[in-house]
Amino acid sequence: MNFAGIIIGAATFLCIGLFHPIVIKAEYHLGVGCWWAFLLLGIVCLAGSLFVGAMIPSTILGVVAFSSFWSILELFKQRERVEKGWFPKKPKRDK
Repeated sequence: MNFAGIIIGAATFLCIGLFHPIVIKAEYHLGVGCWWAFLLLGIVCLAGSLFVGAMIPSTILGVVAFSSFWSILELFKQRERVEKGWFPKKPKRDK
């Protein structure tokens, strides 16, 4: 039996599930100025994916990399959601 697909699917599901609240908390506490941290994480994981020889860890690093890249867009969308009042705004932050 080959469990690679199940492992990668579960890791992808977990990764997406973890990045959603991370984006919300990052925007709340740090604002959109922290987008570079998601970019840096994505680049590091992408490079790691290229150099890791085993298929499952390499694939999971790729999923984390592209989830991180997608989080940059979601960070700016989260700011719009906050401005619409869908999420709480941090009280003492100047724009």
